[in-house]
Amino acid sequence: MNVSEAIQLLKDHGYKYTGKRVDMLEFLSEHDKYMSAKEILEGMKDTYPNMSFDTIYRNLALFEELEIVETTELFGEKHFRFSCTHEEHHHHFICLQCGKTRKVEICPMDHVRNELQGYSISGHKFEVYGYCNKCH
Repeated sequence: MNVSEAIQLLKDHGYKYTGKRVDMLEFLSEHDKYMSAKEILEGMKDTYPNMSFDTIYRNLALFEELEIVETTELFGEKHFRFSCTHEEHHHHFICLQCGKTRKVEICPMDHVRNELQGYSISGHKFEVYGYCNKCH
């Protein structure tokens, strides 16, 4: 997904096209990592010095609902990143120092399904945490 597709998705669902939303999407797309709402607010303060946490959280909740952003919890706090794709199933390695991600192609669900035969699985999430080559 790119910013233009995300904006179109917002429009398709009846949401307003605003400069703040576009700038937030562009900011998120420029950073290939998970970030906290505080980091996003800090990164946008030069352009929007009076932007509030409420504005950040409302837009992030909307982006999450429309699957424009992916979320994870790091250090007891929700973190967000621009969604990399909706077309191929994959998981992520997440650096605990810098938040950068790397796609993990394999999925453990084939093994899990064998263990849970007869159960109805509604979804899953698999993430690997550690330190990237630069932070190690």
